[in-house]
Formats: sequence, structure tokens, C-alpha cells
Amino acid sequence: MKYLIIVNPTSGRGYARKMIPQIEALLRASKLDFDLVLTERPWHAAELAENAARQGYDVIAVASGDGTVNEAINGLMHAREAGFSHTAMSVLPVGTGNDAAYGLGFTEGLESAVDALAANRRHRVDIGLVSGGDYPQGRYFVNGVGVGFDAMVGFVAAEIRWARGLLAYLIAVIQTVFLYYKAPTVEMEFNGRRIVQPSLMVSVMNGKRLGGGFYTAPRGDPTDGQFDLCIASEVGRMRIFGLIPYFLKGSQEGQPEITMDRTERIAIKATRGRLPAHSDGETLCHEGEQLVIEIVPHALEFIAGRME
Repeated sequence: MKYLIIVNPTSGRGYARKMIPQIEALLRASKLDFDLVLTERPWHAAELAENAARQGYDVIAVASGDGTVNEAINGLMHAREAGFSHTAMSVLPVGTGNDAAYGLGFTEGLESAVDALAANRRHRVDIGLVSGGDYPQGRYFVNGVGVGFDAMVGFVAAEIRWARGLLAYLIAVIQTVFLYYKAPTVEMEFNGRRIVQPSLMVSVMNGKRLGGGFYTAPRGDPTDGQFDLCIASEVGRMRIFGLIPYFLKGSQEGQPEITMDRTERIAIKATRGRLPAHSDGETLCHEGEQLVIEIVPHALEFIAGRME
């Protein structure tokens, strides 16, 4: 089999570039036939992934963070729409949060991810499609869409250059509490239900976690054909801090401000205020009005880790 390794050298605050020699050594030790290419600009990974699918590569492995994984998924989905559906995808987690990789079963680092490539352990994985905000034509995702507080946290974390992973997001949470805590009033329609309330946060999850360690969907499964929803109503600043330990454990279900559910489609509309939103950690919009999020079941084949 032929592999294309896509590396975003700026991922993980430059950590991905430093890991290239180790990535190459591990791939050679596993006797994998690969080409390695670096991204050079935004959306370059999408172009590389789509072209690789059209050229007949068997597997694309993204050695980067969630944002580059997201770009590559969009490239593969566009190739799939054009009839090039042979190429599988995988992830080598060397980014900041690595939440998409975690949801795909890569919980033990780079060596285990290369082992999964060598073992050719494949799963059909659901892909989400979100339309609205800065992407009225739609943008695909694999881990999740966050609307409200968690989106603002991601925006702030992206500006923190000296920390990686969960630490960067915890710092961003503290900063965001004092910058953004007035929840917009949101109308949500899913499963025949209509909910209108001030909502601090609406997380639509295909994977399990956001922000490098916040388990917004502890039972999330990217192969089950449904999203896991985590909706938080408006709360005060101190209550936000009180909820953080629950999200770090994935035990927030049952808290009075939290609604958990599952769905194949959800429409979210701001009736007061605006919607900041991200998709796999990448900006969807800062002041959106409406988003429609739907699942594409078993859309892509992934060489993944050990998914529960």
C-alpha cells in the first residue's frame, strides 16, 4: 500500500515539525511505503488530500492537529463526491489538543498510531456536515461543532503561544469567563423537539472531547450514526468554574443546567445575540445567526486506534 503523510509544521506550536524525523523513523521501521509532504498555507491539506485520493494513494495520514485533520477530511469528502472513494485516512497526533485523534481511538501517542497504520485496522467512520456562518456551502468535520462558550475558549486558546494541550485550554477558559459569559438566546430543533433558551454552550459531538480534555460527550462514538449533544443553559461566572470539574471527568450529565441527548440532525438559531462557533477547533463564525448540522453515516474509512 502507498501512504501519503501530510504534516502541518506549525501544528502543536511547532511540535509537529520537530517530530518529523521520529515520524519517518517509525514509518520506515514498520516498512511502510510513504511520501511525506508539508502544508504551506490554509486549506493546503484539503488540496493535498483530494489530489492524493485522485492519484490513487491507499491511505492519507495527517501528522498534525485537529485543524489540519479537518482540512484533510474536507478534501477526502470532496474527492468522494467526485467518485474517488478508495482512499482511507488516519491521524498521527502531534497537535495541540488532538481531540479528533482521541475520538478515533488514538489515546497512547505517536508510536501506537503508527502501529495502527501497520496493522491496517479499519473502521467506517461517520462525518458531520455543518452549514451556516462563514460556510453556507457547508464544512465537514469528524470530532465536533461547538457553539457559544466553548467556541470562544478555542478562539482564545489559539492565541496562547507558550502552552499546549489541556493547559492552554484551561488558561483560555479562565480568560473567556471574564470576556464572554452572556449567553445568546438560542432556538434548537432536533428529534422533533424545539428548545428556546439562553444557552452558554451547545456542543454537537461525533467524538468524545474538546479542548484537550473536556469530555463533552463521554459516550461519543464516531461509528454509531448519531451525534451526542451537550447543551448548557445560561449560568453565572462562578457556576462556570463549578462545572469545569464535571466536564474534565465527563460526569456533567445530571447537573441541572446540562441537557444531554443524541440526534442525526440539529438546527441552531440565535434569536437574541449571535453565535460564535467552531468545527474541529477551526472557526466557523464569530457572529453567526443559524447553523444546520447533520451526520453523513459511515462516510469515510479510517485506519483508527482502539475505539470502545
